[in-house]
Amino acid sequence: MRSRRPLPSRRLSGRSIARLPAVAVLLTAAAGCSSTDAPVTVPTPSKEEAALCHALDKELPKTLADLGRADPEPRSELTAGWGDGAIVLRCGVPRPAEMDNPQAQAVEADGVNWMLEERDSGPRFTTTYRQTYVEVTMTTRFTHDSTPLAGLAEAVAKTVPPSV
Repeated sequence: MRSRRPLPSRRLSGRSIARLPAVAVLLTAAAGCSSTDAPVTVPTPSKEEAALCHALDKELPKTLADLGRADPEPRSELTAGWGDGAIVLRCGVPRPAEMDNPQAQAVEADGVNWMLEERDSGPRFTTTYRQTYVEVTMTTRFTHDSTPLAGLAEAVAKTVPPSV
């Protein structure tokens, strides 16, 4: 059973030349990789929650915070990403233990409430008062900027009904 406790808010040479194509391919591949390219754990929600997540996936924006959609690996309708891992969404995650903390911080973005967890790698937000939990992690670029949540609010509100 989900807790419905209110949370506080806050807003070269010939031989070398022959090798160049292979080196260029390797360098290009390395340049495209980053520490955020690590695989994302796909949640395992109930059948009912998964249906809400599938509906959410269809409504998610193509761009968020001026970042193009770039879904993480492994591909799933339960996960989404923007900006090669700068913002990662997971739908149907378990209820975070931090929600039991009466001192937990929260923000509201266009009618959707999110619990905030500040981490060294960047903030993590999880919806509250919804029929399934939606988690959004962001890189440190967004440490003091929760505006991407406003870009997700319409899709969340439309597809993941309130639980209260």
